[in-house]
This record gives sequence, C-alpha cells and structure tokens, in this order.
Amino acid sequence: MTRTARRNLATAQEIADYCGVPLGTVYQWSSRGGGPRLIKVGRHLRARWDDIEQWLDQHQTGGAAA
Repeated sequence: MTRTARRNLATAQEIADYCGVPLGTVYQWSSRGGGPRLIKVGRHLRARWDDIEQWLDQHQTGGAAA
C-alpha cells in the first residue's frame, strides 16, 4: 500500500505490521507507554501515520551510510 493510499489513522494491526512488532507489543505501548502516540477510538487503538513516521524517525540508530 502506498503512502498516499493510506487512511489517516492506522489500526493496531497496521501499526504492528508497519513497525515489525507483534500486535501484543502495540497494546503494551498503550498500557505501559512507549511507541508512537496512540489514540483510543472506543475500544480500538489507532495512530496517525504521521505520528508513527515521526516516532520511527526519532528512534533511528546507527550513523550515515558509508
């Protein structure tokens, strides 16, 4: 799915898939803190794609490519 085709809010499963973590990790982020900024919509977790990208950018490791 291309960036422009994505909805504004990602589901918990989409967050897990995109970040390469188990779904349970996303729920742990919600209850314990950590991860991208999450939004509760009723009983469902969502995140803005921009917030996910920003969080990933802030947690990059390593230096510049040689």
